[in-house]
Amino acid sequence: MLRTRGHTPGRDRAVGAYSALGEHALGWIALGLAGGRLSADPARAQAWRRGAGTVVAAYLANQALKRVVARPRPQLADLPPLTHTMSQLSFPSAHSTTSFAAARVYGGLAPAGALYGVAGTLALSRLYLGVHYPSDVLAGAALGSLIGELGRR
Repeated sequence: MLRTRGHTPGRDRAVGAYSALGEHALGWIALGLAGGRLSADPARAQAWRRGAGTVVAAYLANQALKRVVARPRPQLADLPPLTHTMSQLSFPSAHSTTSFAAARVYGGLAPAGALYGVAGTLALSRLYLGVHYPSDVLAGAALGSLIGELGRR
């Protein structure tokens, strides 16, 4: 339904640009590395860097699972996807996996509400752009939350 309603050319461009922040988890990894570099407290700096490593692990786990499941991306008649994807594999959503892993692992270091807000909207952007099924996004959020929790320990 997000792919079929509320679209305008400007909104499509804006959502596409926003979604690009989640590509390969680079924004989340950069956040962790920046937090590690800028933190004056050595323990906090280490937590940020460990968090960035957790996000990388979440991305790698996602990519492995995608190859095992090998679910193709949605193909909607007369509604092509609104963004380019690196592969034609859909399950689970890497944007969701890495975003929810980041929100969980960085949650004690930055405002959790803001982190989860960004994670949720990045996940929803993939539905809006027509490149994932809802189950891809939900599975990615669950996988990322699990990996993020493990990374906090």
